[in-house]
Amino acid sequence: MIRRLLLSYLSLMLLVLVALEVPFGFVYARSELNRFSNTAELGAVTLAGVCEEKLERGLASDLPDLARSYARRTDSSVVVTDSKGVVLTDTATASAVGRNLSSEPDIARALRDRPATGISEDLAPGRKVLFATVPGMSSDGVPCVVRSLYSLAPLTQKVHATWVALALVALGALAVAALIGFAFARWITRPLRDLEQATTQLADGRLTNPPAADRGPPELRRLAASFTRTATRLQHLLHAQKAFASEASHQLKTPLTSLRLRLENFEPHLAPRAQASLNEAIGEVGRLSRMVQGLLALARLENSAITPETVDLDVLVADRAAIWTAFATDQRVGITVAGTRVGTVWAVAGALEQIIDNLLSNALRVSPPGTTITMATVTAPADGGRTEPWVELHVIDQGPGMSETDRKRAFDRFWRAADTHHDGTGLGLPMVQRLTHASGGDVTLEAAPDGGVDAVVRLRPAQPARTRAHSTPHRRLPPLRGHGATGSRTIAGTVPSPDP
Repeated sequence: MIRRLLLSYLSLMLLVLVALEVPFGFVYARSELNRFSNTAELGAVTLAGVCEEKLERGLASDLPDLARSYARRTDSSVVVTDSKGVVLTDTATASAVGRNLSSEPDIARALRDRPATGISEDLAPGRKVLFATVPGMSSDGVPCVVRSLYSLAPLTQKVHATWVALALVALGALAVAALIGFAFARWITRPLRDLEQATTQLADGRLTNPPAADRGPPELRRLAASFTRTATRLQHLLHAQKAFASEASHQLKTPLTSLRLRLENFEPHLAPRAQASLNEAIGEVGRLSRMVQGLLALARLENSAITPETVDLDVLVADRAAIWTAFATDQRVGITVAGTRVGTVWAVAGALEQIIDNLLSNALRVSPPGTTITMATVTAPADGGRTEPWVELHVIDQGPGMSETDRKRAFDRFWRAADTHHDGTGLGLPMVQRLTHASGGDVTLEAAPDGGVDAVVRLRPAQPARTRAHSTPHRRLPPLRGHGATGSRTIAGTVPSPDP
């Protein structure tokens, strides 16, 4: 930001200098040329008057000495002609005496009693000169013409020296402006840098170095003070919420466990017709216990400063499939792994295990005996404005499936489908979504091609995907919509039940 501010100051200063100095330089150059021309013309008029007087007295032999004397004093060359344009003397070339110059424009103009002044490249070979050609004044006509030629080199050097001086002045002004601008920019941006560092610390979970509220412009001082108050209040609220989550997990667990034991102790003393109500009460206590644990887990997750790390998804999928196979076998449900090797992905530590466990738990609840739950990993091409491909994990069941409306609402906390007959808490999928978002990914529920639900977890790859396939899938999976990873089978669908 300092560079941008300094660049803006210097750009504005440069614009002002250019607007002032460039016109001044051109005006100065023009005024110097006009002054030089007027001086040359005035000198030529004076010399023409002296030459006319010499000619009237019959002293034409004095003209060469007179012209040379004038030329030495003015650092010029002089040509004097008579009334017909014939050269009487030429300080530059003695051999030019006797030549008729009446055809040359400036001489012809002067012979008509009209002076001529200007710049020419023809009167002096290889260089520009200023000429002043004036007639001698007489009542009988034009007795003589004087042409004086002046080199423009001294004038050019003087103008160039002025331009150099203006450039040096501009550079000096820019240097001073740069120093002042740098100090001013640092004065403005230092509080902003402090605020940036404080914001980063707050995002990481704790503000250890609050921004100083006594530096910088008044507006930034007020902003720093307001930020510090807000951060302090926010840290206090976060600390209180963490304390509540920590204490509630201990304070609620014991009463719920005690309540369950007391209800179970009633069983031998109840009439048979009350047994069903007792079982329902025990089930509701168990569901309440799981719900409390889920809420506390979500609270701890939302209050934690989490940073994704690399996780080998292939190894993790195989590991969780092996662990859950025993539970699935008890319900006569199979678990198979399919797709391609995708390598490592970015995920929060421990998040993928919880994500897969929740999705498999949901799938088992709704999977009829004799069906299969498929876990597939594929690499999907970039879409939705992403410039890099996704790694997708699909968990597909063959249960009754869900409507599109239910799939959209499945990630709401405590939501359960109207036809749900299991004891889920409605917190599993919200936790899956929170863990996936914290890992930089996304999760959706789609309709599986054979009925049931396909849970699609999209994650960021940590390395180029490999295309060596896993084991052969239990059932053939149709190609994923819009996906074209080499060697991968794609899947279109959604996740199982919305309730872990």
